[in-house]
Amino acid sequence: MAETEIIIEPGRQDIIFRHVFDAPREIVWQALTDPKLVPNWYGPRKYEAIVDEMDVRPGGRWRFINRGEDGQEFGFHGVYHDIVAPSRMVQTNEFEGVPGHVGLETGTLTTTADGKTLFESVALFPSVEDRDMNVQHGMEGGARETYQRLEEVIAGLAARV
Repeated sequence: MAETEIIIEPGRQDIIFRHVFDAPREIVWQALTDPKLVPNWYGPRKYEAIVDEMDVRPGGRWRFINRGEDGQEFGFHGVYHDIVAPSRMVQTNEFEGVPGHVGLETGTLTTTADGKTLFESVALFPSVEDRDMNVQHGMEGGARETYQRLEEVIAGLAARV
């Protein structure tokens, strides 16, 4: 399983995530944008992931929920601003537990020389303080687990091709 590179530089408002998937861009794109697949990878394993809304087009909305065994829910939502299948997605992201702190995420998928797909996501936060708050609340561990789960879904899709 590939490692997820997470770049968190002091004093910056962004976090950069990089992960190489052993699959073509179209398969990675499918896993990222198919509402039937998203519950299989979104968030840590300890949560059930629910796609409440997902309209992958410019101006379309999305809302995902992570639900714990105790019934506690954590909602996330945003709007898609730019969609260029299968290479680019730009969307906002807001954690409903801390409303008003809207980030902007830009994800790009590029084919590597050996035919794999590099997925790079840049999460831009409203301030350095917002970024640091996310880091302090365990975002890094959750992101690593999410990318591991996404890799498993992609491997399953690639095996069918």
